[in-house]
Amino acid sequence: MVEKRGLGIWLSHAIMILGVLIVFFPIWLAFVASTVTQPEIVSPPMPLLPGDQFFINYKKALLAGVNVPVGTMLTNSLVMAIGIAVGKIIISLLSAFAIVYFRFPGKKIFFWLIFITLMLPVEVRIVPTYEIIAGFGMLNSYGGLIFPLIASATATFLFRQFFMTVPDELAEAARVDGAKPLRFFWDILIPMSRTNIAALFVILFIYGWNQYLWPLLITTDPEMNTIVMGIKQMFPSGDDVADWPVIMATSILAMIPPVIVVISMQKLFIRGLVDSEK
Repeated sequence: MVEKRGLGIWLSHAIMILGVLIVFFPIWLAFVASTVTQPEIVSPPMPLLPGDQFFINYKKALLAGVNVPVGTMLTNSLVMAIGIAVGKIIISLLSAFAIVYFRFPGKKIFFWLIFITLMLPVEVRIVPTYEIIAGFGMLNSYGGLIFPLIASATATFLFRQFFMTVPDELAEAARVDGAKPLRFFWDILIPMSRTNIAALFVILFIYGWNQYLWPLLITTDPEMNTIVMGIKQMFPSGDDVADWPVIMATSILAMIPPVIVVISMQKLFIRGLVDSEK
């Protein structure tokens, strides 16, 4: 059967292309602003084509920045985002595995206690969390940035729902073959959860990368600033003049790691979101 391609197909493609251009245009302007001089930005009309200051502006951003080089802030954000994503996935996998495959008193109560934490965002529990982290001496450290944010009720719930779709016969067969619980978890459940893990990793990485309030609260050392904090600190206060080329270069650099993660895991990410056959 030959599919008919009428006006509707071309119109839908034109609308999608227009939408992509509208979304991409501000990013293009930011890139252009990062390759020109300050007078070219503040003197209208702003150029729409890249200038000749690309290497100068990006070198200044990476090596100088404002309070701390952008390269250092990118490293801090990368460590924090990866730590949060990996930590959330590991804890959620183990929690869901225990809830589904082990029998212990109060199992349902523990699950619902975990689930109820969805109603308590970081902002609600931020004061007691800060007191605990300060008590352990983890201020201005990667541990302080990561550990309070690695518990995830959402990921636990998603893995629990997936594990419940795994046939009981599979667990029985593994038990008959002499596989211990952790062997069954590592050799069977983890490979089956690969697409779910990839989809969650992308979401959680971006969640960790975009954190602002928690790093702002527990870091006083400029060397521990994240890239989101750095961009905010670059904006002038009072009568100071903003160095817009460096700010735009920093903004472009801040987008690169999340974009790389999304592109590199795109197939698994989409499959993990839409694949209903387990």
